[in-house]
Amino acid sequence: MSDVNAPASTKIPVTVLTGYLGAGKTTLLNRILSENHGKKYAVIVNEFGEVGIDNDLIIGADEEVFEMNNGCVCCTVRGDLVRILEGLMKRKGKFDAIIVETTGLADPAPVAQTFFVDEDVQKNARLDAVVAVADAKWLSERLKDAPEAKNQIAFADVIVLNKTDLVSKPELAEVEARIRGINPYAKLHRTERCQVALSDVLERGAFDLDRILELEPDFLKDDGHDHHHDHDHHDHDHDDHNHGHDHGLKHYHDEDMQSLSLHSDKPLDQDKFMPWLQELLAAEGQKILRSKGIMAFSGDDDRYVFQGVHMMLEGSRQREWKPDEKRQSRLVFIGRELPEALIRDGFQNCIAA
Repeated sequence: MSDVNAPASTKIPVTVLTGYLGAGKTTLLNRILSENHGKKYAVIVNEFGEVGIDNDLIIGADEEVFEMNNGCVCCTVRGDLVRILEGLMKRKGKFDAIIVETTGLADPAPVAQTFFVDEDVQKNARLDAVVAVADAKWLSERLKDAPEAKNQIAFADVIVLNKTDLVSKPELAEVEARIRGINPYAKLHRTERCQVALSDVLERGAFDLDRILELEPDFLKDDGHDHHHDHDHHDHDHDDHNHGHDHGLKHYHDEDMQSLSLHSDKPLDQDKFMPWLQELLAAEGQKILRSKGIMAFSGDDDRYVFQGVHMMLEGSRQREWKPDEKRQSRLVFIGRELPEALIRDGFQNCIAA
């Protein structure tokens, strides 16, 4: 175990990759892992739904990926994060840096706090930067109705303003002004498909504790326990959807956010599935903020992967199913007031006869 006063240069750099649902975090992560930089990263992925998909969408086969599902890294699975980090610390030298990809619904503040208040983690790792990926098309809307989106921008050291090709110049100027209104300090990069130089997002040494203490005066106070509250619950009242804890950091969540996970071991009929998905998102896309899935179609040896943000949908054949790989279709919908019965029935009707 290294010394608590070890110089920062001997500590493992950690990049926290945040950003709202569908902004492009996994795209950026795949860029980091697939470029020829000669470094090895340990990756910790957190997903909101109970069915993990992002792990299978990460393309760096040589990387070690640790998955945390069915909870938000800043809440119910924060203890898991500490345990994974402590496990990694025992294998120091096997990798050069750690990347933590949070769920799109995570408040990065408690995640960043882990690197300052957990003694074992603090001894061996340093927070290099909080990198937020922002969706140029949808961020302005989310800043109105999603407290997490605002916190992600406020807390970022580096902001990757992505999907700039989907908006006009005036719209881009508007969303950039909104970002600057929340966080005038972060370095901002405009990108399409997260095409940003990796030197602009990694090993930046950018995390600014003084600025964070201005935002969160209690940042260095440890409340000594995991935060336990569930994003899916609807059985208790909140005066509003923003709430904090009695001690330690405040953090905020949209309590109406739901995730719906579906899977099938039987192949799907592509001619039924694609029209159904397109019609579903066209009709319910205002409620469905995010959709993603890995599909096994009847008579097709390739895995089909789709990603959706509201009504926008894109998909492609990713690669062949491996011989030892279970051909299972998995998909996740995240949103508010999800029409669960409609989605489940529609999915069932797409199973090949």
